[in-house]
Amino acid sequence: MANRLSFPDAALPASTEEIRTRVRAFLEAELANGSFTPRADTWLSGHDPTFSKKLGAEGFLGLTYPKQYGGQERSALDRFVVVEELLAYGAPIAAHWIAERQSGPAIIKHGNDALREELVPGIVRGEIYFSIGMSEPDSGSDLASIRSSAKKVDGGWTINGTKVWTSQAHNNQYFIVLVRTTPQAEANGKHNGMSQFVLDLRSPGVQIRPIRLLSGHHHFNEVVMTDVFVPDHMMLGVEGNGWAQVIGELAYERSGPERILSTYPLLAALVDAVGPNPSAEAAAEIATLVGRMTALRRLCISVAMSLDAGRSPVTEAALVKDLGTQLEGEIPEVARRLVPPGVNERFDQLLADSILSAPGFTLRGGTNEILRGIVARELGVR
Repeated sequence: MANRLSFPDAALPASTEEIRTRVRAFLEAELANGSFTPRADTWLSGHDPTFSKKLGAEGFLGLTYPKQYGGQERSALDRFVVVEELLAYGAPIAAHWIAERQSGPAIIKHGNDALREELVPGIVRGEIYFSIGMSEPDSGSDLASIRSSAKKVDGGWTINGTKVWTSQAHNNQYFIVLVRTTPQAEANGKHNGMSQFVLDLRSPGVQIRPIRLLSGHHHFNEVVMTDVFVPDHMMLGVEGNGWAQVIGELAYERSGPERILSTYPLLAALVDAVGPNPSAEAAAEIATLVGRMTALRRLCISVAMSLDAGRSPVTEAALVKDLGTQLEGEIPEVARRLVPPGVNERFDQLLADSILSAPGFTLRGGTNEILRGIVARELGVR
């Protein structure tokens, strides 16, 4: 019997308006001070440690984390509101992004006490930054085919292999790396025998090579690990449980408002550019974009509610990511058609950034084709 997707009716409670008001006031003050210029896709490209530390000092990071590690034990919906505002303003949030979104929760859930105490408070302060160590050459969306390995040695493990698309690895201190601790041939199934480690990217044997975007910008990397030693206490969770841990992590990675708002600053600039009396064509196209974004926002809120309730909405997150990144890529196409170049310098910059970043939207976090397969299997149609 086929399973069903579950999207509980979603609405933000009135209590979230308090934190929305605070974060907006903070962002307006930062804009007035000239501390950042709104850009598109800043959750991957806008690496600004000073700004992340300001967010930490204001209490806008680690909202859902336990108080013993510096968190506030607030709801996922409160965090949703903060993230939504940061993305809408085009703020530079890449430094803390992966750490706060998924690495911190993974360490809180699966890490030992020493690992939690060493790393989580720094994430909350906006001082410790993580990348993602999942994909490999020839092992992207088919993540179970990874070949990086870890071998047990005295006091820890030695890791060898290559990871790719590791955003901001050249700037960040750590990543959580998925490797094989049991060879696939001996693991009784390709999803078995994998483990996760917290790896210090400054360790001997780590080489970080840039992968530049069409724009020339550098946030993607290839990370090569050659006999990298990782102490025992840096294993995340239980040996052999890596696949299950990664699947849980993907619910955080794929469902957030960043999957619909990467090009929102451009959409807002488009509305300003067409003015109060747009043509019928412009009004119709913009209304369609706004309507889709509104519907997807409700789905994102619904997934946040499921996370709050302790569920792991992996399939629902895959659907949101598929639909959301399609929309993100269509916004610059509509903007390009409706507004001629040279009308507005800020609009032109946002459009150029969005067009050059768009090819990666439907790849990062899992390709759309793979995500549709996940949803199809859940619904029993594949």
